[in-house]
Amino acid sequence: MSELFDRYKSSYGEVVEGSIRFSGLQHDFFLRAKAELLRRLAVGQQLRQGGTQLRALDVGCGVGSLHPYLEDTFDRLDGCDVSKESLSRASGSNPHVAYRACTPSRLPYEDGTFDLAFASCVVHHVPPASWRDFFHEMHRVLRRGGLACIIEHNPFNPLTRVAVLRCPFDKDAVLLSAGKTASLLKQAGFSDIGCEHFLLLPSARPFARLLERAFAGLPLGAQYACTGHA
Repeated sequence: MSELFDRYKSSYGEVVEGSIRFSGLQHDFFLRAKAELLRRLAVGQQLRQGGTQLRALDVGCGVGSLHPYLEDTFDRLDGCDVSKESLSRASGSNPHVAYRACTPSRLPYEDGTFDLAFASCVVHHVPPASWRDFFHEMHRVLRRGGLACIIEHNPFNPLTRVAVLRCPFDKDAVLLSAGKTASLLKQAGFSDIGCEHFLLLPSARPFARLLERAFAGLPLGAQYACTGHA
């Protein structure tokens, strides 16, 4: 998997743009929607403990495309990925983020380090045989009461299916439903599990976002987010 993303370290954005061009939307639209969701979780879940810093981990961060949109969200943001070439580019673009290399089955952090750990469109690249280890590692590095957030493609959305088919580094992707992701979170020891679908409408206007929230329980949006407390 690392070799695959090493090849796209310099053209990742262009490849993603090419796979979604048919939608009339740019990658920036999707990144902003994910950042907005993560900010809402960080505030709504009251993850900050007392006067301590709010520390988050992006598991499978790639070239760090999401990180400029999260610059004011956390006191400290870390990112890890299996692709060292991608991390090199991420580090150059986001000097405020601390990056480390990892493997699908092991994260290079101590137990209970983070308040929030999230993985954005990463699990479908992880071999299914390693899913259980991936989720257990996210649980391990979270403090007690910390939050995990898994953002994934919705396999029931036909436009999502088209985008995945058009993306060369999604060739071997194994899409998983929100129900499967929730089950994996539960098996890893997470509690208070919830899922919401988003990116239903091609608009970032407040009314569109409110309408999406109203239908978040239905498998309609292009992507979904499942959360659970450690």
